Amino acid sequence: MKFSAVLLLLAAVTVSPDLRYFRYERPILRPPQSSGQGCLTLDPGLFAHAAPQLADLRLYRDAAEIPYVLPLAAPIKVATKPIPPQNLATRNGQIVFDATMPELRYSDIQLGVTGQNFIAMVTVTGSRQPGRSSETNLGSFTIFDLTRQKLGTSTVLHLPESDYRYLHFRISGPLTPRSITGVWVMRLPSSQSRYLTVQESSHVVEEEYSSKLVFIVPAHVPVDRIAFKPRGWPPQFSRDITISVDPITAAWSTFTPQPALAVKSYGTLLRVHSIQSGHRIDEERLVFDAPWVDASTPTRWIVSIKNGDDDPLGLDSVRLEMLERKLCFDAQPNARYTLYYGDSALTAPHYDYAKQFTPLPTATKLTAAPEQPNPIYKPRPAASPNPVKHPGVL
Repeated sequence: MKFSAVLLLLAAVTVSPDLRYFRYERPILRPPQSSGQGCLTLDPGLFAHAAPQLADLRLYRDAAEIPYVLPLAAPIKVATKPIPPQNLATRNGQIVFDATMPELRYSDIQLGVTGQNFIAMVTVTGSRQPGRSSETNLGSFTIFDLTRQKLGTSTVLHLPESDYRYLHFRISGPLTPRSITGVWVMRLPSSQSRYLTVQESSHVVEEEYSSKLVFIVPAHVPVDRIAFKPRGWPPQFSRDITISVDPITAAWSTFTPQPALAVKSYGTLLRVHSIQSGHRIDEERLVFDAPWVDASTPTRWIVSIKNGDDDPLGLDSVRLEMLERKLCFDAQPNARYTLYYGDSALTAPHYDYAKQFTPLPTATKLTAAPEQPNPIYKPRPAASPNPVKHPGVL
């Protein structure tokens, strides 16, 4: 037990950053001309040569380490717990019900609807207090299931950005109250979120009844969503897709069996623009959240589109994308700043600056030069704790 405790203490001895031990550097171009907050967009290539979660990323002004912060890039996620319908009934030939929404801003929501081959109109109003004394009209939306026409299903309502605590729904169409199972918040506003391309391909391999695209993503590079860019033909389609991700290990070769797929996710690629039974339908589903994967090794992504007996889709491209991630710091005018990374012995820094940071719309937008080898780099010596030098450890 004592020996194990000593090992844990030795493991806790951390190393300090040293400019000589960083493999890569990126000077920041055009230093700011005035003091204030500056922010730099981090491109996917940086992640490939940095430690996981950018633990070894450091910012220097000349030879001095400078504190920075990586602002949260991901939109807030909402638990997928369904919101039950309240006061569900039929009134004046319409299905009516209420829903108590979470105390957050939201946009897209999805209705849980059972049944097939229907088209219905949903009108939504919002209020801040229980009851309907003061309502705001949030719009009317078409939901549908066009299984018979092989054009898929959509029960998503694209509301304007809202924070109403109480929503009231009126549904006109061939449904019954028993068809309504709940409400889900699908997406919170992400108008400020931008995405960068990690990989892009138009090379489609046609197989029997399916089309496939393959991507190889370096280790540590995040993938947050997959975006499809179809051509104009066919004008309408509904195709099931599968996204498979598996790790590429050092033991792989063309002569050894591939490991089992580690992660799979599914979705439906959809484009419908038509008038059905007097209802205008304009629905596209061309962007999908990427499955979470362990990015400690390179990964192979296979995007498979099930065509069935239909002709393959024409695709201009499919993109793996990552949320734009930034590095922000307090900049001084005409100073030289350089990013350094590529020292796997380092752990993530903890700066007081991160606790005090508030993003400013006036922050200077900075850019970095392409990656280049650190000219003074040398390998870090192997760690060998010395009990005499560190008597407190023992």
